[in-house]
Amino acid sequence: MGEFFTWAFLGSFAGAVVGTALLTQFFKSIFAKLPTQVLSYIIAIVIMALATAATGGFTQSWTVWAMIPFNAVLISLSSNGAYDGIVRAFKGKEK
Repeated sequence: MGEFFTWAFLGSFAGAVVGTALLTQFFKSIFAKLPTQVLSYIIAIVIMALATAATGGFTQSWTVWAMIPFNAVLISLSSNGAYDGIVRAFKGKEK
């Protein structure tokens, strides 16, 4: 794989979770008044919409676009859960 991210990778579940987690951590201090879970949901919607559009989503039916908010819930929850799991795993190992 010659690239770090591709639209096809971001359009997959794993890619969207990774992208959402990274962007949420990057932007959460900028949008500090917004709850992190809400921010991650908004980021997940944007990633899924852009990935769908970039991979030929304009030619797909409206049902593909209608599923983006529902898929974004799964992506956001997975992203938040992965972050919490990593924090929990490394908690107490700091000196």
